[in-house]
Amino acid sequence: MSEITQADAEADPAARAGAAPQVEIVVPVRNEERDLEPSIRRLVAYLRTRFPCTARVTVADNGSTDGTWAIARGLAAAFGEVRAVHLDLPGRGRALRAIWSASDAEVLVYMDVDLSTDLNALLPLVAPLLSGHSDMAIGSRLARGSRVVRGAKREVISRGYNLLLRAFLGVGFSDAQCGFKAIRASSARMLLPLVADTSWFFDTELLLLAERAGLRIHEVPVDWVDDSDSRVDIVTTALADLRGMVRVSWALARGTTRVPVLRAHGIGDRSRPARGLAWQVPRFLAIGIASTLAYVLLYLLLRAVIGAQAANAAALLLTAVANTAANRRLTFGVRGRAGAARHQFRGLIAFGAGLALTSAALGALHAFSGSGASGASGASGRGAEVAVLVAANLLATAVRFALYRGWVFGDPADSTQSTHSNHSTHSTWSVR
Repeated sequence: MSEITQADAEADPAARAGAAPQVEIVVPVRNEERDLEPSIRRLVAYLRTRFPCTARVTVADNGSTDGTWAIARGLAAAFGEVRAVHLDLPGRGRALRAIWSASDAEVLVYMDVDLSTDLNALLPLVAPLLSGHSDMAIGSRLARGSRVVRGAKREVISRGYNLLLRAFLGVGFSDAQCGFKAIRASSARMLLPLVADTSWFFDTELLLLAERAGLRIHEVPVDWVDDSDSRVDIVTTALADLRGMVRVSWALARGTTRVPVLRAHGIGDRSRPARGLAWQVPRFLAIGIASTLAYVLLYLLLRAVIGAQAANAAALLLTAVANTAANRRLTFGVRGRAGAARHQFRGLIAFGAGLALTSAALGALHAFSGSGASGASGASGRGAEVAVLVAANLLATAVRFALYRGWVFGDPADSTQSTHSNHSTHSTWSVR
């Protein structure tokens, strides 16, 4: 096939040779001259011998400076089901948006070039979408039945990231980062214009919007083997993902992101039974005790490597997220994912009172004892710090409960706004 530019991909999809395939598999690449050819040959062999659907493979070179583009053109010339698209600017999300927006396929797939995910999961990934049962599908390394081989560092970062997604945004899917996803083209056309990220957070953001739109997301347990030669900077990517998570959380909390309701199946159902103080107080206290124990443990662990104030703030932030999520569901009976971002945002403000009280208590202790916040202190000093912090947290507990009950989860809209305009596929879902 001839070279296809980004402009060609976006402006003239009808010009592609051959009938429209059922599935288009996009493999974004940047400086992948080592892995590209063997991976695409392996993928083509699988499609020809074991995949029952018509498929096109699109190698999306985004800003390569090595021999990747030449290899991509060679593969497009060698295999009829392969084409090569070149984008001058880098960005996995930018490449996926360009190809998916112009695709004439029914189902759009993305997979990493290293093929870390076993290809036997491809048919289970796309089958629910082709049948119309689901709207989006993701490979999950954290689902029951998956088999994963990877280092401890990647494992901890991945699980921590997905835990934060569930805590901050109340998501229902288990693995946002696996490079093995598919979406129905009709759904993609509605959601792609709303995705702001052009890099690694792109598919996580798309997943978040799909879930908010009420789309049915299918998870496939996968066999996954880590690429030991991966050139992805784990720390940089993780920080970029965290920034993306904060951006989306803030947009949802402010109501600046409005997502069309694409499926009417009860998203945002947060109806709850009437629960008075007799129900709420014991649960709030139990969760508070568990949070305090976790806070003390985190503080002692962090205090060994950073200053007292920084350890206090970090431990309080981490336990605040978990505390808000637990109280949301168990104490105040709020169900469903709608409103989770707003509740977390308000919960963090409520915990700001705790941070102010505990920080002030620490400052007073250090001023009275004459030891600096970062100065060396013995076991007695650590014990005094913990005692003061626990006392300050107990004082803040009453304030937090009042804020939780009257403001964080007490908004009347939380119990009345349920399936907002779910009877029309042209209606809009938003968080105010």
